[in-house]
Amino acid sequence: MMAGACEVCVHLAREQCVAGCQGEVYKPSRFCRGIHFIHLQSVEQLPVFSSLSTNYFDSTLKLILQLRLLFLSGHQLLHTAKMVVQFKVFKKAAPNGKLTIYLGRRDFVDHVSAVDPVDGVLMLDTDYLQGRKVFGQLVCSFRYGREDDEVMGLNFQKDLFLSSCQIYPPKENAESTKLQERLIKKLGGNAYPFSFDMPVNAPPSVTIQPGREDEGRPCGVEYYIKVFVGEKEEEHSHKRSTVVMNIRRIQFAPSKSGRQPCTIVRKDFMLSPGELELEVTLDKQLYYHYENIAINCIIKNNSNKTVKKIKAAVQQSVDICLFSGGQFRSTVASVETQEGCPVNPGSNLLKELTLSPTLSSNMDRRGVALDGHLKNIHTNLASSTLLANPESRDMFGMVISYTVKVKLYLGAMGGEVTAELPFVLMHPKPDLRRLMRGDSQAQVEAFRSDSMAGTVDES
Repeated sequence: MMAGACEVCVHLAREQCVAGCQGEVYKPSRFCRGIHFIHLQSVEQLPVFSSLSTNYFDSTLKLILQLRLLFLSGHQLLHTAKMVVQFKVFKKAAPNGKLTIYLGRRDFVDHVSAVDPVDGVLMLDTDYLQGRKVFGQLVCSFRYGREDDEVMGLNFQKDLFLSSCQIYPPKENAESTKLQERLIKKLGGNAYPFSFDMPVNAPPSVTIQPGREDEGRPCGVEYYIKVFVGEKEEEHSHKRSTVVMNIRRIQFAPSKSGRQPCTIVRKDFMLSPGELELEVTLDKQLYYHYENIAINCIIKNNSNKTVKKIKAAVQQSVDICLFSGGQFRSTVASVETQEGCPVNPGSNLLKELTLSPTLSSNMDRRGVALDGHLKNIHTNLASSTLLANPESRDMFGMVISYTVKVKLYLGAMGGEVTAELPFVLMHPKPDLRRLMRGDSQAQVEAFRSDSMAGTVDES
């Protein structure tokens, strides 16, 4: 900025200011003076104004200055509002209101080699305990059959207790996170932190979409935190003094994508001198949810058969590790075309097909795997499961994978030619640089005004 320049004009030039002046303080244009008045918020603060006549500015200019002042004030307020960070704290209380747990999040990330700890704060009424203790448990519930079919003592659900601890009275002084410290400071002396370590090989949260006529809890893998009052950890808990809150274990896409998928399938026929070649290529190996999948097909027909139709589909594969043959597939997106067909003997065809696997096109399809469902949180198709060692699978989990299947129809006598390519479908890893940390003042203020006002998630 040159010496003697108007700081306001230089700053507003970024916004394409209507002043249009050079910004010389002692030889300004009329609009430059007006902006300088607004910036100082007092006409008397401008040194050159004392030597000017008050008739220098007419009523129209004064009106413009007033409107400009309102605009600048609103712009400052808008800029300040953009700096407010909304931070949500999840809360759930026992039926008798004596126990309440607070969680800063309900999604805990599985990094394949490690898992985020499940931490929160318990608020309790010590007079209600009367010498009893408060215990907490992290439970993985695996349902592999419909609740409607549970007759004659059958039970298609397994509950795995992954971790447990005594929350009150606290056995040891464990280190608290910044969020826990802020919550304890806000809630008072009857707030106690707790933390659970989730096993590395535990499965991600998955829900199998039920049919419209199905009732009861759906099949899948879900996690929940259970906090209850009792004399011993093994005794049966009473519902009135028990808090149960569902959480999710999720995975994000890796930072690096794999090699570009490509496959070539050749098929020869009886009494045919040549063969039919199908080459299928995807534009990449890793896709995010709601992204389009581009499939490139190259057909070289050196046989005496005729390709009459092309069909491409995205298939979701669910492998239930509890059963040896517990694998089933669902088509979540498909397209069928005869454009460019028939491909006669001795001719070639280059074709690009596009598919978009989304939950909106599979809402009525029973058996489709979804990401773990929570109340008031929209879900989507289940993400691909990442395993540190594909051979060591948890027997109470479900492994999700996706493949693109391209099929050529050659007529009743010619049969079919099929090619398959696996790919990965996941959510992108969030940019941590854009997220505020739990110990920031902005989050604490948002927590005071938002969560404590009763807008927290009560589910």
